[in-house]
Amino acid sequence: MTEFWLISAPGEKTCQQTWDKMMAATTRSNNLSANHKFNIPDLKVGTLDVLVGLSDELAKLDSFVESVVKKVAQYMADVLEDSRDKVQENLLANGVDLVTYITRFQWDMAKYPIKQSLKNISEIISKQVTQIDNDLKARASAYNNLKGNLQNLERKNAGSLLTRSLADIVKKDDFVLDSEYLITLLVVVPKTAYTDWQKTYETLAEMVVPRSSNLLFEDNDSGLFSVTLFMKAIDDFKHKARENKFTVRDFQYNEEEMKADKEEMTRLSTDKKKQFCILLFGRDRKPAASKKRYVICNCSLQGPLVRWLKVNFSEAFIAWIHIKALRVFVESVLRYGLPVNFQAMLLQPSKKTMKKLREVLNDLYKHLDSSAAAIIDSAMDIPGLNLSQQEYYPYVYYKIDCNLLDFKV
Repeated sequence: MTEFWLISAPGEKTCQQTWDKMMAATTRSNNLSANHKFNIPDLKVGTLDVLVGLSDELAKLDSFVESVVKKVAQYMADVLEDSRDKVQENLLANGVDLVTYITRFQWDMAKYPIKQSLKNISEIISKQVTQIDNDLKARASAYNNLKGNLQNLERKNAGSLLTRSLADIVKKDDFVLDSEYLITLLVVVPKTAYTDWQKTYETLAEMVVPRSSNLLFEDNDSGLFSVTLFMKAIDDFKHKARENKFTVRDFQYNEEEMKADKEEMTRLSTDKKKQFCILLFGRDRKPAASKKRYVICNCSLQGPLVRWLKVNFSEAFIAWIHIKALRVFVESVLRYGLPVNFQAMLLQPSKKTMKKLREVLNDLYKHLDSSAAAIIDSAMDIPGLNLSQQEYYPYVYYKIDCNLLDFKV
């Protein structure tokens, strides 16, 4: 399970007693969850009015930052394409996996100085993540344009002989060039009609050069034939060919254009690979006998896009967990009052124990807010009432779900 419950409860005589009490209820006899202390520093409290307004603002900021974290993660998966098994190892926070970062959370004093007001810290995070979001949109647009152009060129060089580019199939020797009277046409003939073609092509129009047809290329369905005739017979030949289900391709041999197309394909392909440095065979892996294998490079050559995604995913995820910490702090002060005295705790339940854990926590903390406890108790007997949308409990609670991708890796 990658789901965590970030909760807080007021300190008993000491915060350690609060921790011990929760541990006894959730782990020592029934092992409902793996628990960790969640360290939040002494932040500036401010006035009650500021805290109330900030509570709503932080809820909105939490949703926004989470959405940016997920967008960066998902775009990482999209960019790595066929190497999605490598995605998770690139989604790190401060160089460690997400679970390790959360369970060992330490406030980043350099990025978010605690001498600043809570409002200022939230604004620092908001500006930082907004910049990441804007940069992602710009980089994604540039990369998608590059990818789209490459796909268009790849489509031109694949598919049916009726539509694909012929530049990599034909060569100069296949054509009569620089003639004042003669021209070479390229005709797509279904494989089932090869015999008909050979019998009839010389009679499809006057002035077709006898025995001038050659098979240049075949795919699964058709063959590409050349045929030479006088220029004045082109229209008659195309008309008769169409009646016989032979397709004359509109193609003129131009070495400069063909060279430019190939260079453009190579350039786009190279640019795309540079973005995330997919190296053939990697550095220490040998290729299979007949299959090329592409692996994500772990070396210093990683391309600028993947490098940017890794860095900014880490920044956004760290910002998101700091938002969670801010929300716990603000909500705990609003609920439990001053002086600040609460214990923040991170619980990781399993899927099987979630319901039981919720019941145990409700029993443990229902004295903190009897109205909330009553709502939860009554909801258990009311079919169709979905409290999950509200997620209000006698204790402070926020969910952190580290499953950030739309697919399983």
